Amino acid sequence: MIVKRKKYKHIARDANLLKLSENPPSIWPEDKSINEFEGEWWVIHTKSRNEKALAWQMQRADISYFLPMTKKVTKSKGRTIRSILPLFTGYLFFCGNDDDRLTILQTNRVANLIEVTDQVRFLKDLSPIETVIRQGENIQPHVYIKAGQKCRVIAGPLLGTEGIAEISTEGAKLVLQVDMLGQATSVEIATDMIEMIE
Repeated sequence: MIVKRKKYKHIARDANLLKLSENPPSIWPEDKSINEFEGEWWVIHTKSRNEKALAWQMQRADISYFLPMTKKVTKSKGRTIRSILPLFTGYLFFCGNDDDRLTILQTNRVANLIEVTDQVRFLKDLSPIETVIRQGENIQPHVYIKAGQKCRVIAGPLLGTEGIAEISTEGAKLVLQVDMLGQATSVEIATDMIEMIE
């Protein structure tokens, strides 16, 4: 009996892992840019591990949202596990009206709704992250940089994207910041593809 119980727990734990194809889309509706969304932007601080479930509910309610996600590969007991996780743990962004806000609050998946006071600045922060995701680049969480040299991509699929350059012995990264959250993300980039902004 003890062996069966342990085996059952192992199976139940694995069943909670989503297949890559079972994750919600990062952007809804998928055929629109976040710059085309109508309404006011809000930051949803979700209850623990509720980002994806809430995104699915918002999709069914046809509420526009942006849930940036990152691919993660881990190894456990000789097995390789691939997963897709929210880029900003505990956060989901939506654009809509008061009815949409009420629908979201009624899901019981929200810890807090944060009003975005500077809509233009917030969208300017999110747009480069959308560009990177749509280009299929592997985007990763990054330490937030309070001060640094702004730069612009001058060639390639991320042309025109602005961020902060970080150079190390391992190479260069373009750091994209969301000031309102005090969080950032980064994507690897060649130094000859960026120029400094005065």
